[in-house]
Formats: sequence, C-alpha cells, structure tokens
Amino acid sequence: MRLRTVLATVTATLAAATSLAAAGPAAAGPSTAPGRTPGHACSSTVDLERFSDVLDKTTYDGTFVGNLSALAVDGDRQLVALSDRSSLFTLDRRTLKPTSVVGLADENGAALDSEGLVVDWDGTRLVTSETEPSVRRYSRAGKILDRLPVPGSLLVAPAGRATPNLTFEGLTLLPGGHTLLASMEGSLSGDGTGLVRFQTWERDKGHFRLAAQYGYRVDPGLGVPEVQATPDGRLLVLERGFTSGYGNTVRLYLADPRHATDTSGIENLTGQPGVRLIKKTLLADLVNCPSLGATAKQPQPNPLLDNIEGMTITGTSHGRLDVLLVSDDNQNPAQTTRFYDLRVRIRNVAAG
Repeated sequence: MRLRTVLATVTATLAAATSLAAAGPAAAGPSTAPGRTPGHACSSTVDLERFSDVLDKTTYDGTFVGNLSALAVDGDRQLVALSDRSSLFTLDRRTLKPTSVVGLADENGAALDSEGLVVDWDGTRLVTSETEPSVRRYSRAGKILDRLPVPGSLLVAPAGRATPNLTFEGLTLLPGGHTLLASMEGSLSGDGTGLVRFQTWERDKGHFRLAAQYGYRVDPGLGVPEVQATPDGRLLVLERGFTSGYGNTVRLYLADPRHATDTSGIENLTGQPGVRLIKKTLLADLVNCPSLGATAKQPQPNPLLDNIEGMTITGTSHGRLDVLLVSDDNQNPAQTTRFYDLRVRIRNVAAG
C-alpha cells in the first residue's frame, strides 16, 4: 500500500498477543545476519518471526471475526482488517483484538465480496469487490464517497472477460501515493492460462483516473490474492493455490513493474511479440518456513500453512521489511484465521 511513514511495526503487536506462538531456543549453528533469529528462516531472504491464532473463530459486537482478505495500517497506527463479508475491523496494535467494526455495502445497500484494501492519506478506505469488479472509496464510517472507473475488459463475463471470483484481490498505493494498483487473481479469457493483469489509476484533482495496465505470469495452478508496494517502487506479490488432500501452496515474490509493457491496449496477451511482463523473483515458498508448533485442521504440506490472503508492510528499515500476513478461514471449521509476522530482506534482490 502507500508507503506510509506513519506505519507502526506490528512485530511488537504480535509479541503481546495472548495466543502468540514462537520457536524455542535454536540449536547451535552457523552465525546469522544482524537482526535475524536462528532457526526461523523460510529462505535466505525471509524469516518467520512468529504467528498468532488469537482471532480464530471469535466474534466482536455480534460480527464473526474471520473471512479476512486484506490488511492495512491506519494513520493512528492501528491495524485495519477487511473481511470479504463486507466488514471492516480496526484491531488493537498490541493484542490484535478488534476495537471497532464497520459494515460496507454497494450503492444499493447490497453486500460486497470485499477483497482489497488501502487506507489513503486522509484516512478514507479504498476497497475492491470481486463481484463486478469494483473499487470504491469509503469514509471511516463506511459511507461511499467515490467509485473508480474499471476497464470493460476486466468486468465479469458477459459484460467483460473476467471470471467470477477471480478479479480484483490485491490493492496497493505506490510510493508517493499518486498511483493505485489492483491485481487480478485470475486470467481474462483470451489471455492464456497463468497470465493476469495488474491495473493502475493515477490521482488527478482528488480522483483516480485509469492509467497503465501490466501483465504478470503466475506459477502453474496459482493465483494472486495480494500485492503490496515496497519503498523503491517494486511489489511484493503473494501467489496462492489449494489442492484437495494436499493443502495450500503460498509463495512470496518480489516483482518489478517499472519496465513492463502497458497492456491496456492489448486485447490478448498470449502470442503477442515484444510484450514485457512484470519481472519477478522468488523470495520464499512458505512451505519451507519453520512450523513453530502450528497445527492444521486439514491436510497441509506444512501445518503452519492455511489460506493466506491478506498482506501489509508494517515497517521498513535499511532494505528490510516487516510484513504481516493473514489467512482467510472462509468461516470454515477446517480452516484457521492466522497472522504471520515475516521479516523480508529485499535490498540486494533483483526482480527478474
């Protein structure tokens, strides 16, 4: 999201959570880089600091606290968590427990399939819905203030070429706050399997107008549930999939859209010569993270894993990012609402 100088580091938040889990003392081994905890490495660039199930299967003010699809940090340094059932929670930064909830709806009062979230500089909330898809701006109280234009090709068929439930999942503001970017979870018809579109808008006199669009190739069988801008204008991209009887695959990539081709005027990405897709580099496959004592309610290749869908950057320091993830439990007894606190190093990583 917008590279907020007001971001608070939520590492301390998670450390105080009542159901916080972390590994015990690590066995003796090779020395680690400064600030890196031995035994917590998911890869050479990503460490899992801890996880928390404190909100799993809880309620607040009569609202189920789950189905969490996006995270952001507000200007008052509180966490904001978006449920895909049209609820927007504010979470206490020390305990992760809800302190307020606001209901969201479309212009006709109907529920959203709310997936992506940005807290803008003025505290308003930009929220995507997969239904159309759409991007709307809401006040803190949940009142619709604005609705952004969406290219016709990105609309759900038959109006456009998108597949239901595979549209706008991720949302982020690039450095400076002038460019908004939304990631499609799945491919448009005609684009070919594994090719998805990232749509941008530019801020113009208080509103956002349509701008460039880019192509991104996901790994086979995976989609894009979330994207977050880094301080240097690159992107953290989550790729995720699920296989019955096996469980979830979740990978974190560093991607660079800065030299990609604007595909807004290209109807079909497959077979188009000279189209430069967004370059990406794998930071970590989360199956390789330490489980830290986590348990799974269904088969998983690592009991730590679940349906990870939300991500926000909570702090930055010298090329290191503090990243918070959350899983969407789909209000399903076999899934878990789980927070993951990662430390990600990108300084010397080249996307592509």
